[in-house]
Amino acid sequence: MLRKFKIAIDGKEYLVEMEELTQGQPAPVTPPVAQQIVQPVAQPAPTQATEAPAAAPAPAPVAAPTGDGMVVDAPMPGTILKVLAQVGDQVKANQPVLILEAMKMENEIVAPHDGAVTAIHVAVGDMVNPGQPLITMD
Repeated sequence: MLRKFKIAIDGKEYLVEMEELTQGQPAPVTPPVAQQIVQPVAQPAPTQATEAPAAAPAPAPVAAPTGDGMVVDAPMPGTILKVLAQVGDQVKANQPVLILEAMKMENEIVAPHDGAVTAIHVAVGDMVNPGQPLITMD
C-alpha cells in the first residue's frame, strides 16, 4: 500500500510516496524509475535570512598549525555558550576550553594538546561556522 507524506527539509516541502510493508513480507526489488518521485511542493515565504548549506561537520575540532601557534577551528556551525579559558591560561590536552551549542546540544571544544592559550577569537553569543578559528594555542 502506497502512503503519501509531506516532509520539510531546510524550509522546502516535498511530497514523498512510501510503500508500507507488513511484517515478514520481503521488500520488493524494483529497478530505478526514470520518473523523479520526490518533488518540491510549495516553498513558504522566508521569515528570516537563511544560511547557505554547510559542509558535513567534522567529528572533532580541527587544529591547524600556523606561524603563531595552533588554531583550533569550529567543527560545526553553532553559538558560543561559554568561554572556559582565558588568554595566558595553561591547558592540558583534552581540557574543555569552549562550549559550543549546535542543534540544542552543548558540545565541548577541547584543547588538542598541552600548552598556553595565546588568543581567543570568539566571545559568548557569537555564531560560528565550520572551520572558523576559535582559539590559538602555542
